[in-house]
Amino acid sequence: MIKNNQAIKFCKKCVTPDSRPRVVFDSDGVCNACNFVSVKKNTDWKKREKELVEILDELRSSDGSYDCIVPWSGGKDSSYVAYVLKFKYKMNPLLVTFSPLIMNEVGEHNRQKLIELGFDNLMIRPNQNISQYLSKRFFTERGNPKTHWDAGVTCFPVQIALKYNIKAIFYAEDSESEYGGRVLNKDSIKLMQYDAIIEQHIEDHPSNWVNDKVSQNDIQPYLYPDIEDIKKKKIKSYYFSYFFRFDMYKNYLAIKDLIDFKIVKRTSGTFTNFDSLDDKIDDLYYYMQFIKFGFGRCSRDCSRFIQNGHLSRKKAVEHVKNYDGEFPKKNLAEVLEFLHLKKSEFLDIIDKHRNEEIWYKNNKKKWQLYSTVYK
Repeated sequence: MIKNNQAIKFCKKCVTPDSRPRVVFDSDGVCNACNFVSVKKNTDWKKREKELVEILDELRSSDGSYDCIVPWSGGKDSSYVAYVLKFKYKMNPLLVTFSPLIMNEVGEHNRQKLIELGFDNLMIRPNQNISQYLSKRFFTERGNPKTHWDAGVTCFPVQIALKYNIKAIFYAEDSESEYGGRVLNKDSIKLMQYDAIIEQHIEDHPSNWVNDKVSQNDIQPYLYPDIEDIKKKKIKSYYFSYFFRFDMYKNYLAIKDLIDFKIVKRTSGTFTNFDSLDDKIDDLYYYMQFIKFGFGRCSRDCSRFIQNGHLSRKKAVEHVKNYDGEFPKKNLAEVLEFLHLKKSEFLDIIDKHRNEEIWYKNNKKKWQLYSTVYK
């Protein structure tokens, strides 16, 4: 993490800044996500797949019941995981979806196209009055309108696994190892570490959200089950990225050849057009990362592309200069309506969360970053 307004550094191999939460740079100035690439290059992936096959052979149902859960947004990564489990390994996954905050047509189309292949899908759309209130509250207080959604998408699949006694959950990737974060131990790249859920996925316990407008009953969809109950039922949450080399672009190429997967012309704030397409509030979510940490959606995508050999650092720097921090104007009217905010209030909240350790006002009274990867 940054220490003062002159200390922002960027990975020598990708474009990740040291302002990214939990990222670690080595003595050569290389981030831990790039160093993890070396680990993946030296991994025996055939051995890993054999390990997966052994796990699935133990899990596979013979009576048609669900034998695993895939937390599923309808996006490229979770759709690819679901497809491979069902059609390559003959599993019977239940797709569990925590509804987007503001649904859009592209995301709904992509979800429907995968369901049409014969999947069962359980979606929860929590009380929208409460969801909208929490989005406004967390955007105002924390600069993150999706804090409660992050909790729900993590917690709800585990709630369902307990309810239906399903022993395995397959998430697409471990974001901590793949993108630069805290790798707790050698098992944490394979299995979700339940004791780190609050720190790495939820921010704080939802019981802290209760007030005169939010009841204990209202937060039920966002509550993580008791860890002892999970252990007692022997439920394990696996990362598919442990068994196969994870590559967001290759996942997209694979799924677009399997279903009629819709994309957009270009996603706001980046050069790509195939990722995070299911929620209209995502543009704001990634823009706030730029405001708070000095890197946006384009930096994130460029770093992933560099790490997987699809992009040079030189070209990535050009993309970051052109697209990072693009104001989320495309769905702004709907976002303002959802948050019950006037545009002036919205802009004031954004500025409230601007990190003045990394931003300053120039001679023209315009906000500018002290350090950028393209200077």
